[in-house]
Amino acid sequence: MTAITNHLPTAELQALDAAHHMHPFTANGELAEKGARVITRANGVTLTDSEGNQILDAMAGLWCVNIGYGRAELADVAARQMRELPYYNTFFQTTHAPVIALAAKIAELAPDGLNHVFFAGSGSEANDTNIRLVRHYWAEKGQPSKSIIISRKNAYHGSSVGSGSLGGMSAMHEQGGMPIPDIHHLNQPNWWAEAGDMSEEAFGLARAQELEEAILELGEDRVAAFIAEPVQGAGGVIVPPHTYWPEIQRICDKYSILLIADEVICGFGRTGNWFGSQTMGICPDIMTIAKGLSSGYAPIGGSIVSDEIAAVIGAGEFNHGYTYSGHPVAAAVALENLRILEEEGVLTHVREVAAPYLKEKWESLLDHPLVGEAKIVGMMGSIALTPNKATRAAFASETGTVGYICRERCFANNLVMRHVGDRMIISPPLIITPDEIDTLIARARQSLDECYELLQQKDLLHSA
Repeated sequence: MTAITNHLPTAELQALDAAHHMHPFTANGELAEKGARVITRANGVTLTDSEGNQILDAMAGLWCVNIGYGRAELADVAARQMRELPYYNTFFQTTHAPVIALAAKIAELAPDGLNHVFFAGSGSEANDTNIRLVRHYWAEKGQPSKSIIISRKNAYHGSSVGSGSLGGMSAMHEQGGMPIPDIHHLNQPNWWAEAGDMSEEAFGLARAQELEEAILELGEDRVAAFIAEPVQGAGGVIVPPHTYWPEIQRICDKYSILLIADEVICGFGRTGNWFGSQTMGICPDIMTIAKGLSSGYAPIGGSIVSDEIAAVIGAGEFNHGYTYSGHPVAAAVALENLRILEEEGVLTHVREVAAPYLKEKWESLLDHPLVGEAKIVGMMGSIALTPNKATRAAFASETGTVGYICRERCFANNLVMRHVGDRMIISPPLIITPDEIDTLIARARQSLDECYELLQQKDLLHSA
């Protein structure tokens, strides 16, 4: 067996890709004309494309490659498990050693009272599970009318019909008949874009109190749960004001509303703790997990469920599950990933080395004429691009025009940094070193400079 080091010329690979491969969240016709970037290998924080370019991946894939690329231990574990037990399901009163060990390890790492895991193949599937879990939970408790789940605008919780409905992204809701019934969305805690003259503290409280207003309007007897990411990831790394989460917790406790923390991005070290809920000081009833659970080396997700919910659900048969729930290879890979995170002190590296250094360097970008805000929690950060820092102005051009120009300059400078509208976001592997952070910031600054020059040339530096 050999690695795929020799391949067709890039143009031929791009043509085959365009002819047969439908990309997610992509205008495939436009991509076919442009040609997809072909990644051929990766190691640490660096990708290599088919032309030999060395690209710093400041997004850790899709927020998921927490331990970095190229860890042979995970490949070895996967191969060993495939030889021993490549697949078996967990239906029909059956289990297997990898899923038992993984569930026990997750329960050990999770906050007190969260000791049960329902496995899925992805975060999207896990959030679909959560819809059914909370509705069935209340029905079993004799309150079947409690079916409304409250989420937030611009939140991302997956792209299936159920999880896409939980999310609050209007572009997704415009396609495919979403949202499904009994999903309600509140405004997001985005101080930079939406606070006007309010202080961050007052704005955080006001946005949290929208939850109480919604519960009273919809009826306490109708609201089942509130779901949110500790830090909104795909929504633009929106870090809520410090007043936000304590008030959300108070309201959920007051009205006996289940709190679902979507930890798909924030979990497994990204915020410096095992879970973002710990960083934000909240006590969820359910946590959604995926991505960093296996560092993206194998597809796996799940819902970590409180003792109370598990007891109620477990009193009867829960008619729900997936073919690949607790897949033995994925479970074995995830278990090895957690071993590496724990035994190699990756979270300590984040807290004591990478996150403090990244914060210092990331916030230094505030001196750039395009950058109005630089937010960062642990190993996830965002900068708001603006034509006028003093007024926190948006650009007059269509939202995302400037962000896309900046993203293209990042790619040209061998840096993967995403844009969400006119925010630029990063989420690098947790094992990134200070020297690699210096490279990331240097390439980001160069890309911002080039973007600024292009905006001047295109006459796009105007406020809305």
